[in-house]
Amino acid sequence: MRRPILVLTLFLFVSVLRVTAQPVIDADEGVASIHWTNAGEAMGDVAYVCGKVIEVRNIGAITFINFDEERPAKFVAVVFRDNYGKFPDDLKKLFAGKLVKVRGQITSHRDRPQIVLTSPDQIEVVDKLPETVMPKERVRQAGKDQLVVATYNILNLFDDVDSPYHADETTPAKPREELEHVAATIRTLNADVIAFQEVESRGYLKRFRDVFLGDMGYKYIVHYEGNDLRGIDVCLLSRIPVGPVESHRHVKFPGADGRPKAMSRDLLCVTLLPPEKSPFEIWVVHLKSNSGGREYSEPVRLAESRYLRKQLDLRLTANPEARILLMGDFNDIWGSPTLETIVGSGLTALKLPLSEPAIKSLITYNKEPRRSMIDFILCSPAMAKQLVPGSYRTVPGSVKTSGSDHNPVTAWFEMK
Repeated sequence: MRRPILVLTLFLFVSVLRVTAQPVIDADEGVASIHWTNAGEAMGDVAYVCGKVIEVRNIGAITFINFDEERPAKFVAVVFRDNYGKFPDDLKKLFAGKLVKVRGQITSHRDRPQIVLTSPDQIEVVDKLPETVMPKERVRQAGKDQLVVATYNILNLFDDVDSPYHADETTPAKPREELEHVAATIRTLNADVIAFQEVESRGYLKRFRDVFLGDMGYKYIVHYEGNDLRGIDVCLLSRIPVGPVESHRHVKFPGADGRPKAMSRDLLCVTLLPPEKSPFEIWVVHLKSNSGGREYSEPVRLAESRYLRKQLDLRLTANPEARILLMGDFNDIWGSPTLETIVGSGLTALKLPLSEPAIKSLITYNKEPRRSMIDFILCSPAMAKQLVPGSYRTVPGSVKTSGSDHNPVTAWFEMK
């Protein structure tokens, strides 16, 4: 009976450690200070909104802290009656005519930005307004009609908080040093669209972006909760506007034993809408790993592969000119039954624009003794025609030097 008690003790210790340890990313890191006139440009973000309060108006159930005389206001801080007692004095006495910093998530009411205050800690009277700037986007390296895409398994992008809905207790938060190395690698890629694997949540991906990649122009985040019980998901950051998104996480298909099976994580299909150019699609996958032994995992992976191939056949038969990039961590090597099933044959076969010697020389899983290429960007026939020759490459690294046990894969495409 001692072993279960020991396991339970370890579980509780790790859970407490995740909650009480110093956060890897501080609460205020990456939180921009913006002038109240720019609040609408940061809708949905947590920010410090700064300005002078010209009026505090109480209408009973709500108090409005206004920064302008326009009605409806261009931006307003709102306190509801239930929270009046949390403030040390009348709100008008505290803030009317004062310079303030208001911290919180910028939400929308009748298409106007607002921050709802539930605590006095969210608003601070200051002697001088801080410098306020909107983030600048990094200059792209690609040509006007070129597009850079990448895929990157960034190894357990987990936060410090124990999620009650996932078995994440034994996965520690990604160390600060690894976050910095991953961010440096992403900056080297400077991709317009980058697919990720092993991300715990949309919220933490956003925090990572805001703190480490705030000037990279990744305005769009695509993330759905997948099927992995530990909580690692596939997702995407993009500078390119996002159109329809389709998740296959709920779809059932026959497994190796004939019983219903679902994707281990997800098949995430994202339509991208480059301005003044034709749409294209990125399909992101992270197939079953070999952690349980190849004898168990390969049949699972093959079932996923057959489902993937079926979706590709349906799409490419209906529209042979569909521009699709299938990318991610396939957890298998080129020439394996997994990859052969996915690539297919004939007019709907996917393309890998590399020679056999090049494939054998490239490494994406960088840990010994299994160093090999298991991450790919596969192109539909129409998309393969637009590949910039010689642009398909990997960026070498390691957990110590780049923050991940996978190397990213990147490629450039002509989008005329």
